[in-house]
Amino acid sequence: MSLEALAAEITKQAKEEAESILDEARAEAKRIEEEARSEATQTSSMASSKAERESEQISVEVVASARQANQKRALIARREELEFTWEAAKEEVSSPKMAGRKKILESLVKEASDTKADVVMRPVKTDRAALSKSGFKMGEDIEGLGGFVLESKDGSTMLDFRFDMMLEEAWKNTLGEINGILFNE
Repeated sequence: MSLEALAAEITKQAKEEAESILDEARAEAKRIEEEARSEATQTSSMASSKAERESEQISVEVVASARQANQKRALIARREELEFTWEAAKEEVSSPKMAGRKKILESLVKEASDTKADVVMRPVKTDRAALSKSGFKMGEDIEGLGGFVLESKDGSTMLDFRFDMMLEEAWKNTLGEINGILFNE
């Protein structure tokens, strides 16, 4: 075989070997690319899934927080409405023109008359005129929505017949009904 033919044969084998190496390199590059794409898809899917879960969790938390804030505002509004109603009730009871005031005072004086002790009647200023005919010795005015207190001469004993205590007791006993009426419960 001639030198030219030998050189041609070596060149041909070198080209075939180079082509084989290139084919293997292309196949390996394709496999690496597919693996990278698969890994990227998997990573993207996991990140998307994680972001979705976190988004759902944040959404749940935001809704819960908003619900809690709304409940707090509703409770504050209820408390303010109850306070307003309480103040309105006190204002009505303290009014000298309250319906039934004279009967209430007469009933309290009758109940107080059962007290046999030597006492002084200390009226709320609003009711002094009505109570002056009660038969009790009158003392100084006291603070209150209406009514009076009976005080022993030495000041050691006091019986409270003021509207304040009665209103507070009635308020506590009917608070459930008041809530029902105000808030349709």
